[in-house]
Amino acid sequence: MGIRKLGYVGLDVTDVDAWADLLGRTLEVGVTAEEDVTLAELDEFKYRLALHPAAEDRPKHVGWIVDSPRELDRLTGRLTDAGYAVTEGSADEAGLRGATRFRWFTDPVGYRVELVLGEAKVRTGPGRGAIGLGHLVLAGPKLAELRELYESVLEFRLTDYRAPGLYFFRCNSTHHSIALAHAESPSIHHLELEHGCLDDVGRAYDRARTNGVPISISLGRHMNDKAVSFYVKNPSGFHLEIGCGGIEVGDDWVPHDFGVSDVWGHHHADANPFASPAS
Repeated sequence: MGIRKLGYVGLDVTDVDAWADLLGRTLEVGVTAEEDVTLAELDEFKYRLALHPAAEDRPKHVGWIVDSPRELDRLTGRLTDAGYAVTEGSADEAGLRGATRFRWFTDPVGYRVELVLGEAKVRTGPGRGAIGLGHLVLAGPKLAELRELYESVLEFRLTDYRAPGLYFFRCNSTHHSIALAHAESPSIHHLELEHGCLDDVGRAYDRARTNGVPISISLGRHMNDKAVSFYVKNPSGFHLEIGCGGIEVGDDWVPHDFGVSDVWGHHHADANPFASPAS
């Protein structure tokens, strides 16, 4: 497969300071300012989350790491054949991302998707707590088109689903790197910050409660990937999942409807939009 993993997510945010406080004080994620952007450092690579000051909170771009120049060209051809206009990223943009080069296109709901070569290591290893960016859940009104893009064009594999209308896809052995769902308007439902062990998740849970951070979904274990996690509401209004222990799957995995969402826990503070997924 040409795409190896989820590389980074860029967000336009109205309150960078509130984001930096949540990431640094509660989640113990390192944050640095570079040019006009604040970068969240989850592992040894340059960044996994980029916060761009803006007048409106909205996703800015999603970056996927590609195996090789040959695979970048092959995927570009597949996108072009499917009707997507693919643009070469600038050298300055690539430098900010710690990449050697990248290309981008616009997905069916209007978000910028980037295919990236190279990752710049700037640290010796992950810090305390978070060890990487696990996955994102993207919701929008064009679910069929999104599925066609990720499954048929970009060659992600379907891992499992809840019928009708919620699908989990992988680009490596991790259970999923993206999930797609139906919604009336485009949004990121959540981003998952991967942690190394249950104790790190528990410590983050304690800090969130101590610091008065809104816990939007309580501690629990998912049915499909078996991860233990909780969710907080971030300053842009969507969720950050703090989790660990997700399973890996092999080539012999058979996609299936996993039925109920959770083994235990994960009680929602507000209505769960996926309690009864709509097609």
